[in-house]
Amino acid sequence: MVMSERIVVTAPTGRVGSRVVHLLLQAGARPTLLVRDPSRLDPVVRAAADVRQGDLTDRAFVREAAAGAEAAFWLDVTPHTADDPVKESAALGEVFAAAAREVGRNVFLSSGGAELRSGAGHIDGLGRIEELLDATGAAVTHLRCGYFCTNLLADVDGLRQGVLAAARDPEEPMAWVDPRDIGEVAAARLLARDWSGRVVQGVHGPEDLTYAQVAAVLAEVLGRPVTYHRLSDDDVRAALRAAGLGEGAVEGIVGMTAGTRGLRSDPPRTALTTTPTTLAEWAHRVLRPLVQ
Repeated sequence: MVMSERIVVTAPTGRVGSRVVHLLLQAGARPTLLVRDPSRLDPVVRAAADVRQGDLTDRAFVREAAAGAEAAFWLDVTPHTADDPVKESAALGEVFAAAAREVGRNVFLSSGGAELRSGAGHIDGLGRIEELLDATGAAVTHLRCGYFCTNLLADVDGLRQGVLAAARDPEEPMAWVDPRDIGEVAAARLLARDWSGRVVQGVHGPEDLTYAQVAAVLAEVLGRPVTYHRLSDDDVRAALRAAGLGEGAVEGIVGMTAGTRGLRSDPPRTALTTTPTTLAEWAHRVLRPLVQ
């Protein structure tokens, strides 16, 4: 790789983006980081990167910052709690697409279920961003990722009580993936120069797990019994409304589970889509210190 290449990274302080940045720096690149608050960056990273302060919803800022870049990593920062998350994601996708036309290689963090294009809650917004990026004709890789292990961090209080709650069938398998591994795949795609066109790549972790299996893994790691409690969609709606979320946010969150039940990974799991970090390894490193 020619290290003079300019690589743009959005959301560089997040779980995935920060890993992308770390690996790019280790590879000898000097990435361009688009960030709202530069103070959140490690001082060492700030010194080794070109930092552009601005808002990703600002089309002019994003387009100017990315213009002429050889590669760019795009990540939807729309919160699930937005009043209309699908609409807001689509609006952000229009910003990304306008900039992507002037970028050599684009890597977008998508999700399993985005291929449905509708009926999957907030994931529909990622599907819309895929469509917008595809329409540019630029080289783009969509990373269709499995379920983030870090989503379990929302259940820390329950896990302290030995309860894991979700609205999934306990015997339905899903791909579970460590966001650090997603960052490694993204960085590899950004650094690779021998691809073009439209690519859809799965990022699925080492194996599919049911929630019953997840509870067993967590029990072993945490050294305490963990029981899976299945919630209904209406249970989740009630909890979200009680937390003050509007109906658009509520349905966006509920739909991500309700709309993807029984869905098989697209693309399917292969050696290419399988990443190394197991749920147990992630839980030992991240979850166990928080629960104990």
